[in-house]
Amino acid sequence: MIPLPEAQSFVLERCPARSPIEMPFEETAGLVLAADVVASELVPPFDNTAVDGYAVIAADVAAANHQPVDLKVVTEVAAGAATDRVLARGEAIRIMTGAPIPAGSDAVVMVEDSEMVGDDVVRLSSSVKPGDAVRPAGDDVRPGEVVLPAGTLITPPVLGVLAMVNALTVSVYPKVRAAVLSTGDELVDDGRPLAPGEIRESNRRMLSLALQDAGCEVIDLGTVRDDEAELEEVLRSAAADYDVVVSSGGVSMGDYDVVKAVLGRIADMRWMQVAIKPAKPFAFGLLDGTPVFGLPGNPVSSFVSFEVFTRPALKQMMGSPRLARPSVVGIADVALERRRDGKTHLLRVQAEFADDGRCHVVPVRAQGSHQLAATSSATAIAVVPDGDGVPVGGEVAVLLLLS
Repeated sequence: MIPLPEAQSFVLERCPARSPIEMPFEETAGLVLAADVVASELVPPFDNTAVDGYAVIAADVAAANHQPVDLKVVTEVAAGAATDRVLARGEAIRIMTGAPIPAGSDAVVMVEDSEMVGDDVVRLSSSVKPGDAVRPAGDDVRPGEVVLPAGTLITPPVLGVLAMVNALTVSVYPKVRAAVLSTGDELVDDGRPLAPGEIRESNRRMLSLALQDAGCEVIDLGTVRDDEAELEEVLRSAAADYDVVVSSGGVSMGDYDVVKAVLGRIADMRWMQVAIKPAKPFAFGLLDGTPVFGLPGNPVSSFVSFEVFTRPALKQMMGSPRLARPSVVGIADVALERRRDGKTHLLRVQAEFADDGRCHVVPVRAQGSHQLAATSSATAIAVVPDGDGVPVGGEVAVLLLLS
């Protein structure tokens, strides 16, 4: 059997990042920056107020904490407006959050510390120092600063920063275009009653959503019959048109399956037995330079294989600096039993952060490689090394599945 890290390295070495492209920043949500974003403007572009209140000369209200001060209100400035009035001693300007600080003023008194005592007179009851409630120009970003380094995932706040610094076009790693298919005359996906020996197709639908969740553009090629010529045509076309091909089934040792027969003939494939449970059988290779992932047919094995092999490779192809799922140290609330067999066991578990601040895990009710219904309730995978398992209260590495 092949150690898990060796199999993962074999795949990652053959799945380099895609070539970056330039895109309008509005279209880049969920992608990864391929180059630093450098500011060309001050942010904010001018000194502005952090509060609603009155722009003043700080010296005029130096004693206001002890003796309120009356000032003449000479004008008002709303956000998005400005004034050319230069503030003089004994004057105040009503100002709204985000508005430019008027010339002559050096601080702002909050509106909560004010009271109008006439049509144009305000009484201020709070002292301020120069610079209080003033956000200087460039306080957030200055020209020449790297505001977003390469490798940054474009989240909603990051997209906001791109708009804020006027980065209209940015260099990003494009989405992987992933073709997914299932094969087998026994698979039924049209809802009709099952005949003897038939089963409902589920892996393709599951993998399609997993690919989408990983950030890919997914192309569903449907179910291909057990016909070598038809399968070869589908695979060659997919490898020519898309960035990766994902299929499930026909990768176990000793299987005679059209997938193995066809890929073994037309692609440079490696058929592996990986030292993990479930998902020991796994195939990976290149068809005309396009990565092909051959996942096991058992649905739980297919899901786990996707998580430990396919998803990290896709993340790397899309420029992500973090390939693996978030990992934490979990506490086993029940014993995670196993026997020594030379494999790492990947148990599907329900993980929850408790009041003690630690992640507690409990296995889902069934761990069979065919029992997808039980696995569907899992929120994490516990990585249990070869040995005698983890006792109650013991620590275990946990991969969190929920984004």
